[in-house]
Amino acid sequence: MSELNVEYEGLLFPKHVSSQESLRYAREDFQVRDDDVFIVTYPKSGTTWMQEILPLIYSNGDLTPVLTIQNWQRVPWLEHIHSRVLLEERPSPRLITTHFQAHMFPKTFFKSKAKVIYMGRNPRDALVSSFHYHGIASFLEDPGTFDEFIEKFLEGRVMYGSWFDHIKSWWPAKDQDNFLFLTYEEMLQDTRSTLVKLGEFLGKQLSDDVIETIANQSKFNNMKQNNMSNYSFVPTEMINQKETSFFRKGIAGDWKNHFTPAQTERFNSVYAQKMKGLNFPYYKD
Repeated sequence: MSELNVEYEGLLFPKHVSSQESLRYAREDFQVRDDDVFIVTYPKSGTTWMQEILPLIYSNGDLTPVLTIQNWQRVPWLEHIHSRVLLEERPSPRLITTHFQAHMFPKTFFKSKAKVIYMGRNPRDALVSSFHYHGIASFLEDPGTFDEFIEKFLEGRVMYGSWFDHIKSWWPAKDQDNFLFLTYEEMLQDTRSTLVKLGEFLGKQLSDDVIETIANQSKFNNMKQNNMSNYSFVPTEMINQKETSFFRKGIAGDWKNHFTPAQTERFNSVYAQKMKGLNFPYYKD
């Protein structure tokens, strides 16, 4: 295991973000409130996008929170080394971000009325985005060649574990009242309809003007220019955005520009085996 990682429950986490103590606290001791709202994603599946949208829903379209507060402070990470400080005294309703699989979630969540918004994404696009991110983040290990990274991804030897295990851990909850399953692709196709769905799920009445404001502010290029969301305040020695921006493309289907026919065949074969009986939307050739 790389010195950049910490292992907990068989999964790898970046050491600069999480520790054994913070991970144990999140799972064992964190007290979930009934009005907590969790953004749950596998890495590179629209996390930052949702961190922009939810505060705007709760501010009723007021841009102040997303233009004045760093995204990791407005929607803190559950597994972060400073989560106890960031979350315990935070007023309700708390908006919380996590990459946890379901079995890692706080034990008190399962007896609460707290809500989960799960963002899924075509795993091949998540893989491509992650590969590029590894290339600019010094706190993540070298991804190796693209072919090597594909194999690591398929075997789950990457940060936060297997994409397949992650989505399968949450899939049984998709029809529960306190769970909303969304995808990166449907957000791209029809942002406004997705915002209406989010508002209804959260019990928020959003006017057409507010929906328009949120949709506009959460556009890829606007978020890319928002210094509170684009990680431009992170030191270059941690995230080097001189050649590749944290906000790289923000599209669906970019995997086709990276995968060879052989790699596509390999990925599809493993996908068919691991996802048998689970009809995940937007997995298309």
